[in-house]
Amino acid sequence: MEERSLRIYQEKTFFSKISNTITKILTPTKIGINGMLISIKRNNALKAYEAYKASEDIQNQEKQEAIEKKFEDVYALYLESIDKYIMDSIYKKVKNDVASDFEKNALSEYYSVVHLKETEYLEYKYKKQMYLLNLDYETVDSLNKEQLLQRYQTLYVSQMESLYKGLLKHYSIKLADNLTPGAKDEVYNKIFDTLEKYIENILPLKMKQDPDNKVYKEIIEDYQSFERFTVGKLDQNDTIEKNMILLSLSRKLFTHSLPLIVAEQCYEKLLNDVRSLIVDTKVIRKQEKAYSLLITLIEEYNVKLQSTKVYWEKPAEREAYKDFYKQYQAIQKGKEKNYIEYSKDKQVLFLRNDLKKLRKEPNRYYKIIQFYCAKLVELDAMKNLKNSFISEGAYTKGPKKVKRRGRPKKVVNA
Repeated sequence: MEERSLRIYQEKTFFSKISNTITKILTPTKIGINGMLISIKRNNALKAYEAYKASEDIQNQEKQEAIEKKFEDVYALYLESIDKYIMDSIYKKVKNDVASDFEKNALSEYYSVVHLKETEYLEYKYKKQMYLLNLDYETVDSLNKEQLLQRYQTLYVSQMESLYKGLLKHYSIKLADNLTPGAKDEVYNKIFDTLEKYIENILPLKMKQDPDNKVYKEIIEDYQSFERFTVGKLDQNDTIEKNMILLSLSRKLFTHSLPLIVAEQCYEKLLNDVRSLIVDTKVIRKQEKAYSLLITLIEEYNVKLQSTKVYWEKPAEREAYKDFYKQYQAIQKGKEKNYIEYSKDKQVLFLRNDLKKLRKEPNRYYKIIQFYCAKLVELDAMKNLKNSFISEGAYTKGPKKVKRRGRPKKVVNA
């Protein structure tokens, strides 16, 4: 029956046109009904959430758990109502070609999340909730009701914070699996994308809600640096720098969801990206820009990240880092006296230290090792020794004499 009706709609007959017109008339009505149901469920969720937050100070644990359970149930029904709205209303509007660009994009994004269900269920679970909440947040924001918006933001930010942390934790655990290099890169990119969306959409709301938070005051410089990358088209160098800032922010915002060992792997991925950019770039100006980023990235990795590391697998690596850090501190003292010498000494220290690691895999890092050595020569930290050895004597060989072999003599018995 369903297939037959689809065939009828495809034909441009008088009856199919009438059917389409009726559907177009009825769809807005259904949207209105769904919108009203979402509004009711949203208000129920807000009341349940406010009761749940108020119950945190209650000593009676049993009562507290009951209130929490009620909120979870009401919250689930609220999300289901938004999900139903997408399928009952937006889907039909897109199908009948009466949807706005926003609705078309919303449905497209919905299906990009739903397709994860079969292969990545945990990721699907987090992303679907985030999608549904974000869709309704945009609806509430468009109503121009300031009191409702402020009230809703409290629930929205709290739930989104929890979902982002859960998603980052999921990616962190996934990196521990035996993944191919390509699959690992995909997880790294998902981590950077998740951090970017959080810092762009959720962090401003949290900073507005809690302006006196000490952590937000500490990250304000990095946050302002990140804002530079939210407009305009980014090249590969800009993308690496943006991801570096995201990692720096994550060390304050997601200490547990994105553990140090995972942040370390993300930094190493960025270091490899910028090394590849240096050797692949033929334009000198772009290569120097990438080199400048490399020095900044090495400093971020070795000073900001490694200095917070407590557990080292190999004691020798810990001792080597201690020696490196002492040299770094000594160089820092000369920053105010002579900045040019300070900059030169810092580059030499960073390149030599990184060179030790790269030489463990000379075939893989052959080109960047050559670049590092050329830079150290340029900085007067290494000498370029030319091969001036000249050998004396004639070493040409004459043609080989071919020995002729005679036929074997036959022995005749008398």
